[in-house]
Amino acid sequence: MKVVALVSGGKDSCYAMMRCIDYGHEIVALANLMPMDDSVDELDSYMYQTVGHQIVASYAECMGLPLFRRRISGSTRHSHLSYTMTPGDEVEDMFVLLSEVKQKFPSINAVSSGAIASDYQRLRVESVCSRLGLVSLAYLWKRDQTLLLEEMIQKGIVAIIIKVAAMGLVPAKHLGRELVDLQSHLLQMKEFCGINVCGEGGEYETLTLDCPLFTNARIVLDKFQVLLHSPDSIAPVGILHPTAFHLEHKQETSSLNSASGNIYVDSDKMGCVHEAEGSSRDSCVVRSHSLHSTRENYSYEHLKLCISTTKRDMFSLSCWIGGTSEGLQEDLTAVLWRIESQLRTEGFDWVDVLYIHLYISDMKYFALANEVYVRFITEMKCSLGVPSRSTIELPLKHVGYGHAYVEVLVANDRSKRVLHVQSISCWAPSCIGPYSQATLHKEVLYMAGQLGLDAPTMILCPGGLTAELVQALENCEAVANSFNSCVTSSILIVIYCSVSLQSSERYKIQEMMANFFKQKVSDTRNARVPSTLDPIFLYVLAPDLPKGALVELKPVLHIPDNSAESLETNKLHPTCDKTPCHWGFDCSKWHASCCQKYIVPGKICAVLVSVTKDVAAEMCGQAVQNPEDFQVNGCMKDTKTIMKLCIHLLDKILVENNFSWEDLKNLRIYFTSDLSSTADVLSLTVSEALNDFGEVTKRIQMVEPIFNLIPVLGSGRSSSMADLITCELFASKL
Repeated sequence: MKVVALVSGGKDSCYAMMRCIDYGHEIVALANLMPMDDSVDELDSYMYQTVGHQIVASYAECMGLPLFRRRISGSTRHSHLSYTMTPGDEVEDMFVLLSEVKQKFPSINAVSSGAIASDYQRLRVESVCSRLGLVSLAYLWKRDQTLLLEEMIQKGIVAIIIKVAAMGLVPAKHLGRELVDLQSHLLQMKEFCGINVCGEGGEYETLTLDCPLFTNARIVLDKFQVLLHSPDSIAPVGILHPTAFHLEHKQETSSLNSASGNIYVDSDKMGCVHEAEGSSRDSCVVRSHSLHSTRENYSYEHLKLCISTTKRDMFSLSCWIGGTSEGLQEDLTAVLWRIESQLRTEGFDWVDVLYIHLYISDMKYFALANEVYVRFITEMKCSLGVPSRSTIELPLKHVGYGHAYVEVLVANDRSKRVLHVQSISCWAPSCIGPYSQATLHKEVLYMAGQLGLDAPTMILCPGGLTAELVQALENCEAVANSFNSCVTSSILIVIYCSVSLQSSERYKIQEMMANFFKQKVSDTRNARVPSTLDPIFLYVLAPDLPKGALVELKPVLHIPDNSAESLETNKLHPTCDKTPCHWGFDCSKWHASCCQKYIVPGKICAVLVSVTKDVAAEMCGQAVQNPEDFQVNGCMKDTKTIMKLCIHLLDKILVENNFSWEDLKNLRIYFTSDLSSTADVLSLTVSEALNDFGEVTKRIQMVEPIFNLIPVLGSGRSSSMADLITCELFASKL
């Protein structure tokens, strides 16, 4: 990609440019924000480093690149973590600056920044990039700061300290000294008082005088003054004010310039400095993208809307096309419009959605599905953060679902916490668009589907299945770590497997997953994150996955809130003293072979009930010598019996663990598409079984369906995925 680099003069922004080049991007221009008054060294800003701005203009000549600068006219007017367009805010100055760069260089499609740990800065850069249609590159994001500092020094960043504001850093002693000379001292201060060794907490700021990107010249600081801002005896604050400097020109070629074509040089613009003077007021004009004109042309009477809910504080909606299907664009537009209408009818909107399952009939239309998706679910509509999402291809048309099927999980308390990193970094795959890596709600973390993507390049790891699965697990771990948790805290992990995998490869997935968790539990036994119970593994066979991936992981984690308020709330739920309905089934006969559960006492009950062909054949009175020959079409009259067994086992585990059907949050029923039945017929069968159960026990009053039917090529507790029916239940008292 062609990149405009945000430069402050500090080490981080310079090293971020170097990392961009390492990953094959091309630096085309530089951009810098500076104070309105040249005599001012520092502004009261959480966004911009301005100390040393007098020297930044020299970067144009040092690198042989055009530098665009803008004076900061705004101030901090929007102080919340997530940024929305605010007239007069300093972020709008960045928007105007980058807008002008984009006008001068229309080929630019990415922005580089040196953000390491600040969500405040990252989110604002991402907001501006989103509005301008640019990609945010933040290759230093979430890097270990001790390793990063060592890396910067080793890779040739020559920087001096120009501001100190932390214990152990003294203006008269440390200002003007090179970073390499203070490295050991910074590491000592990290151990002694916990400072950020890269200065991410504002402990210090730097000015880069030379680096491998400075192919034409290095900066030599001749004179400076030390200005004391705060004479605090513990953590004095002081800055370095440059008074004289010059450029020391290098030889005509350098190792970097000769070895790489990734620094764009235009002889007409080389070393030029431009000042962007546009008005920031124009940046806040909202340009709405509405689909209402096209939506009005649709008729929705043929839509089948399934509302799955038992409790109004949290519920799921699923919608698909019934009857004649138009095509993916038309089907998905109609489905999302119908869900949006239903949400609003019940007093909700997309801001209340925690998670979205997007199922499509053909993965070759993935890009088209995203185009439709972003017209409905936007950051503007989701002030608390956009919902997390997973997308897979399923055999929808085979069971009468049309081209698109969408399931949304909704909560009514708006207490969710969302992690949405749009920047491409080395941390984890970015979510460039209105879907997030993870959403935390009431101690449950719903993670987006994770592929084996190499985060800095956003391409699938080469090396086949093993490489993809290892990378997908590492990506899951990175996201979990952002919530001070780890993958071993998983309640349930859905493992989507591509149908292109051989049976031996599917078994390898199961083996690798088991080994990974065994090792993780061992590694974390004495760490700050305790190991937990074994998660439920659900394997699903899908026709195709995004980017042609071989495997996709979708974890659901428990992240305990041990506050007194949370514990007290859990005590309010009465103990269920009901006895399970046996319905003539032997209580012990099927339990161990069909069930897997994960229980957090008083909080969470997750259950997986699997009915394999041999179990179904035995129930239906058929011979089990060759279970693979069992076909449900030869036993359709007993499908209801199979569902009754599933309901019996689910009920048994709920009751035994003091949960009830009123605690149900969602119930997904995965069924193989080779059943000689449409989804409509199976839905009627499941509804009848649940209604029969309700009449006998009085524990369910099913006005609306409380389940979602998911057609798959295969599913189950093991990688063989030989189940006819798999029920995934999640109940919570939280």
